[in-house]
Amino acid sequence: MSASPVVIAGAGPVGCLLALYLAKRDVPVLLLEKEAELPVDLRASTFHPPSLEMIADLGFGIIDQMLEQGLVADRYQYRDRRNGDVASFDMSLIADSTRYPFRLQLEQYEFTRLVVPVLEQLECAEVRFSSEVTGFSQSDSGVAVEVSSGDKLETVQGAFLVSAEGARSSIRKAADIDYLGFTYDEKFLVVSTPYPFEDVFDDLSWVNYVSDPDEWCVILRTEKIWRVLFPTTPDNVDDEALLLSDAFIQERLHHLWNKDGDYEIGHRTLYNVNQRVAETYFKGRVLLAGDACHINNPLGGMGMNGGLHDANNLGEKLVRIMRDGEDHKPLFELYNRQRRDLAVRFVQDHTIANKKLMEATDEQTQNARQKMLMESAADREKAKAFLLERAMINCVRDSLAVA
Repeated sequence: MSASPVVIAGAGPVGCLLALYLAKRDVPVLLLEKEAELPVDLRASTFHPPSLEMIADLGFGIIDQMLEQGLVADRYQYRDRRNGDVASFDMSLIADSTRYPFRLQLEQYEFTRLVVPVLEQLECAEVRFSSEVTGFSQSDSGVAVEVSSGDKLETVQGAFLVSAEGARSSIRKAADIDYLGFTYDEKFLVVSTPYPFEDVFDDLSWVNYVSDPDEWCVILRTEKIWRVLFPTTPDNVDDEALLLSDAFIQERLHHLWNKDGDYEIGHRTLYNVNQRVAETYFKGRVLLAGDACHINNPLGGMGMNGGLHDANNLGEKLVRIMRDGEDHKPLFELYNRQRRDLAVRFVQDHTIANKKLMEATDEQTQNARQKMLMESAADREKAKAFLLERAMINCVRDSLAVA
């Protein structure tokens, strides 16, 4: 590379989208991944309409391959197990607002597997595995990035450094940027099973939020398997061996559907639930995107998607800086206003509200929740407004409207 590249730490969905956005526009980019190969993370699996549009605009046929591999969820449901009420939201109602009026269910690592081979063919892009950022220093003209590759330590000169490392970002910590917010007392348990829930629940959609006075859950289908998310209670949250045990998981699944015999379990994951936003999304020439600067509970599938929207927004500004010669500081301040304020106001508020609604156990609150959802789903205009919010179309529009 003749010019100093934008150095991106982390080859997850956020880092990959940003790298390809830049490289497509002839901005030199160096994508570093600390693992020896692309991580297979059983984490996010929902791509919302704005994310699909941004990926389509990247080109290279990536969106076509995703649509071929993934599962199109053109409706989703809020179910009340006590009385059987189902509020079903038909995403065709927002077809006049997006090219992709559906949620695409696809494991996040499948996206990165499509992007990296494209990057490796582009002259202005370089991808390095087993390469971890261990430090950096800044000057008025660039960033000196320390990179550890096995037993080799080198310094790479970059124009800017972007952390897409995830919630435990070492770059954010080294930049002394606080990660403000809180961690819930309980953890979430996610298990996968090939059991065909669609055969036993009437008219089951591919994405379902299920209220239950005893134990709420989320049931969603990926292109490969059913996933079920359960809450765990604070009184047993520290007993990970119990929560991950076959006996506990079988009990949870049988409470959902009491079938004969044991369920086949594909994988099990227990993780902390956080609501946090970085105090700033940049410091000098160092920037944050995705989970490195915001993390929230997964109800609604807004975490990864918000990160992809960060990357798209930041990519546009880095192109203006790197290719068109604009001053970086005003554009980074605009990135911070557009994306950080939105993360606080929209994503955090919505995911916190989603959790409160799901976990309510008193009959009055549950009835009021389901009544609101049923009325919204039955009214075309209310349903459309609801979908524009939950599909993250409004928040992207609102973000871009910030000057």
